[in-house]
Amino acid sequence: MATDCRAVWKHCLKIIRDNVGEQSYNTWFEPIVPLRLEGHELTIQVPSQFFYEWLEEHYVSLLRHVVDVVLGPNGKLEYSIIVDGGNEHNKPYTINLPTSRPKSTRRPEAVQEVKTKKSKYNGTSEDTAVATLAPYQQYAAETCLNDRYTFDTYVEGDCNRLARSAGLAVAARPGTTSFNPLMIYGGVGLGKTHLVQAIGNKIKEDYKDKVIFYVSSEKFTNQFIEAVKNNGIQEFTNFYLGVDALIIDDVQFLAGKERTQEIFFHIFNHLQQNSRQIIMTSDCPPRDLKGMQERLISRFKWGLTADLSQPDFETRVAIIQKKMQTDGIDVPYDVVEFLASKVQTNIRELEGVMISMIAQSSLNRKDFDIDLAKHILQNIVQNIETGIDIEYIQKSVSDYFKVPADALKAKTRKKEVVMARQVAMYFTKEFTDYSLKSIGQFFGGRDHSTVIHAIRAVKDLIETNRKFRSSMDELNHLLKQRGKS
Repeated sequence: MATDCRAVWKHCLKIIRDNVGEQSYNTWFEPIVPLRLEGHELTIQVPSQFFYEWLEEHYVSLLRHVVDVVLGPNGKLEYSIIVDGGNEHNKPYTINLPTSRPKSTRRPEAVQEVKTKKSKYNGTSEDTAVATLAPYQQYAAETCLNDRYTFDTYVEGDCNRLARSAGLAVAARPGTTSFNPLMIYGGVGLGKTHLVQAIGNKIKEDYKDKVIFYVSSEKFTNQFIEAVKNNGIQEFTNFYLGVDALIIDDVQFLAGKERTQEIFFHIFNHLQQNSRQIIMTSDCPPRDLKGMQERLISRFKWGLTADLSQPDFETRVAIIQKKMQTDGIDVPYDVVEFLASKVQTNIRELEGVMISMIAQSSLNRKDFDIDLAKHILQNIVQNIETGIDIEYIQKSVSDYFKVPADALKAKTRKKEVVMARQVAMYFTKEFTDYSLKSIGQFFGGRDHSTVIHAIRAVKDLIETNRKFRSSMDELNHLLKQRGKS
């Protein structure tokens, strides 16, 4: 068989030599070693991953043509890539990659085995060859998509609009858009996992014949370590080469893991070159990833990088309302706004507050009101009782201008009340996260245009009236002292 593979490769080289220059031939084809010929599949060994990449990028059409001529239309070529040359104690470490996409007939429910007319992965030539992936069936079960994470339950806002739109485009045409790979990055609890799993669930729903696989980078690393320990690297590689859409979460945790990055690099290359969709999440953009190979970072930038930022006030309100609506719970709007104004860090913390409120209300038979919200937040948000909220602003301003606090919400147009109301609106915008519409509601149901006029009027007076500016500085100091107490 070895003689046969050498003879076949010699025939291939003869054709190649007639189609490339002498220098290119000596550089890129002479170092190749034919390893085996099994049926119509020829395996050749190349000295490095860079060598493999160069051949795939510059000579793949020529190689496929040559294989067709020498081995016939059913001919196939497989690379054996030397990743680690080894030493006297350790054998060389190699991986095998095909030159073209395998003709998979898998279904998601049968991910444990791949049945094709001729397997490109298991080194056999029988028509009913089966590449068994049973060792990884348990991982597929552990890392399956969560059905709760869908686009319907993902609230859109300015903080995530680009990422969500890109996700919908990818889900509609996986692997065929310019968003491949798609990298979603952002801080903890901002909805990265929800969004990428929503993409996976949408692809799964619309493309029944595609295999979607979600895995955390930590799980990917552990799988690879197990594969190395059990001499199952090829099976591990085969499993991931057969995926149609790979979703890998928290890719930053691959930092410093050289061999794991090495295998991921080859998997990434193969999937991307064969129009399979790659979706990743990270806590920072590719340029800021530390401990990662430059070639990986470069590839992460090939597609689209979209960020998720902290949700603004309106988005937080929408998230609370969506959650409560899903759970069939009616919550007064003032409570919703209170929660949205106090929990500003991330969505995960906001959901935790809502769950606590639901539990407290159910167990203690309490109504959903501001008092319950404050009680829940005491253990979560510091200084909830002494922070600068809208009620404190109204009281402080009314005391300063010596007008009743209720007058700020009344219809009266008395000059001294109008001035106090406008100042209170101004400081509410400065010190809280309420929208203009919401601020108007807290001041007797006024519309947002009234709030805009009030803020402009106060700003104009600050710029033109020295005495008024001094009063505002004094009020500002008093309010900030409350915030620090």
